[in-house]
Amino acid sequence: MTKKQYQPAVAALQDAHSICIVTHLRPDADAIGSAAALLLALRQQGKDVCAVVGQDREISRNLYTIPGAEDVTVSRELPDGYDLYVTVDCGSLDRTGFFADHIEQLAQQGRVLCIDHHSSNPGFGAINVVDTECESTTVVLLSILDSLEIQVDRHIAHCLYAGLMTDTGSFRWGRPAMHDIATRLMHYDLDTKQIAADLLDSITPDDLQMIGRVLAGLRIEEAGEHTLGILVARRDDIHGHSDSAVESLVEFVRALEGTTIGVVFKEQAPEVWAVSLRSSRIDCSSVALNFGGGGHVPAAGYTAHGAPEKIIKELVAAIQ
Repeated sequence: MTKKQYQPAVAALQDAHSICIVTHLRPDADAIGSAAALLLALRQQGKDVCAVVGQDREISRNLYTIPGAEDVTVSRELPDGYDLYVTVDCGSLDRTGFFADHIEQLAQQGRVLCIDHHSSNPGFGAINVVDTECESTTVVLLSILDSLEIQVDRHIAHCLYAGLMTDTGSFRWGRPAMHDIATRLMHYDLDTKQIAADLLDSITPDDLQMIGRVLAGLRIEEAGEHTLGILVARRDDIHGHSDSAVESLVEFVRALEGTTIGVVFKEQAPEVWAVSLRSSRIDCSSVALNFGGGGHVPAAGYTAHGAPEKIIKELVAAIQ
């Protein structure tokens, strides 16, 4: 996207006196980093700002190492009375959780700004900045903060780096520019070793035991010329464990030698599954779109309904 295409978003943020920031269900470091960075930046300009996630469950503890994360709350009700509502890192309307219907109504009133980088994002806001060239939503935000003439400080840089580092798999995929952006942020005296430890390497004994139990159920499925590594994580297996530990399951399967794509079905309710896809060989976002989901080429997801054998069969057929 060009700088000119960013201008409606910049103008909307400048004109609003009060702003509610919304990020996605089961937030990751890019979601919390984006929400917290924008929260801190807008407060710097004297705006009345809040940040919320439309869910009941608590945010993963390790994400609270991101500055400003303590001010991101969870709720069933979207706060009323704000001039502008900004969704960050929400690839689709349903990713706003309990807020989806309300956000849709506000968008029709011209009061929703959508900031994202997912290629599958349909642009559900009244104003949309969906820059699919960017490795993370925090990278999209950095351009917006520069246009707003925000004074990036160590805390904001930490937020932005957290999203970039995690959404590139510790800089394993992305444009050459991602290293230039990381260099710029590291000049704010970030402890990058500690950030990586907090967000990627921190795990409890209980979480590690859960990972072992779920990995023991690994199965392999053939889909034409592709080989799928599949895990089915029952609710009883993953309930009470950190989101980061649960999300790490798919990376183990993705790295399995001889497989084309790693898949984890995570039970959210009886016969309701959050599905994570990871691959370095096929377009995960195009697979997820078949089921109403979305994401990036190397990483995507969707929601499936039914018994495990049924939803696995549907996925195999779609890839085949």
